[in-house]
Amino acid sequence: MGDARRYHPLPSPFPMKRGGELHGARVAFETWGQLDEAKSNALLILTGLSPSAHATSNDEDPSDGWWEAMIGPGRAIDTSKYYVICVNSLGSDKGSTCPASIDPATGEAYRLTFPELSLEDVANAAHSAVSALGIIQLDCLVGCSMGGMSALAYMALHPGSARRHISVDTAPQAQPFAIAIRSLQREAIRLDPNWNNGQYDDDHYPEHGMSIARKLGVITYRSAMEWNGRFARIRLEPEDREGEPFGFEFQVESYLEGHARRFTRTFDPNSYLYLSRASDWFDIAEHGQGSVEKGLARIKLEEALVIGVSTDILFPLEQQEQIATGLRNTGVRVEFVALDSPQGHDAFLVDIENYSRAIGGFLAR
Repeated sequence: MGDARRYHPLPSPFPMKRGGELHGARVAFETWGQLDEAKSNALLILTGLSPSAHATSNDEDPSDGWWEAMIGPGRAIDTSKYYVICVNSLGSDKGSTCPASIDPATGEAYRLTFPELSLEDVANAAHSAVSALGIIQLDCLVGCSMGGMSALAYMALHPGSARRHISVDTAPQAQPFAIAIRSLQREAIRLDPNWNNGQYDDDHYPEHGMSIARKLGVITYRSAMEWNGRFARIRLEPEDREGEPFGFEFQVESYLEGHARRFTRTFDPNSYLYLSRASDWFDIAEHGQGSVEKGLARIKLEEALVIGVSTDILFPLEQQEQIATGLRNTGVRVEFVALDSPQGHDAFLVDIENYSRAIGGFLAR
């Protein structure tokens, strides 16, 4: 398997919103399709907390991307029409500079000396990568989940940098429930003795903390309706149960365990902590004198599509309505789509049929 990943060196120093700066930093990105001569057909995707820039397969890397069924020739995000760019978030360990990267000043990994990370920094890093490709205005900026908040930051910091916007399962600010969950996820990691104030290594990796953090995430990414439909109260076969006191007894426990196992070693725990906190900190109101409406009013767009799902407990539908209303009040043509997918927050990754119809329809207009 080849590597389609490319790297954009960020300006050095790269100043961070909450103080500090990075030297010699970079972000990873991938592209699909061809940029037209006017450089007017670019579509940028900003991701959720854990995905890489590999949103869909390509010749260099034929493995499935995290949004495989959504992006490609003739798909909803049509790569025969758009030049599609997906940037890996600054602070993520999927190729971009992050707490696991080497600090050029010390020759050691940053770990907890990495500057405090905000989604504004993620947005500015992505904007720098897009500008380096010679693109002044994106045809469309797509943001999913955490990436939807990064996208709002991108457009508030760089008004007029996108003609259209697709906001997917996101929010103008983190709500107390989402902050509470992410706080617990971070606590689980920090309480793992192997985390050791960020000084872990492969032999002493905070496996339990990362596992609990992932399980909490998976529980909130789906809906109670889906858990009931998939698992009800089905118990594990006796031979599949653990022999220990209070061991797993129900299928849903074993499902979460499998999810956690697949995740733990694929993500750097410190990067997870930094990105999780950046999500909690984000508030578009900081760009509008304390008002979400004024923050959204800084965004200069022609059209927007705002999609949410009624079963999302992490980024509830009323938060997407707030984005749609706020943009509409500034004269943007807004289409608001509320889906009833049972999959909760993860629906955009699972209910491809309904999301494709909305996104493909909007882009085709």
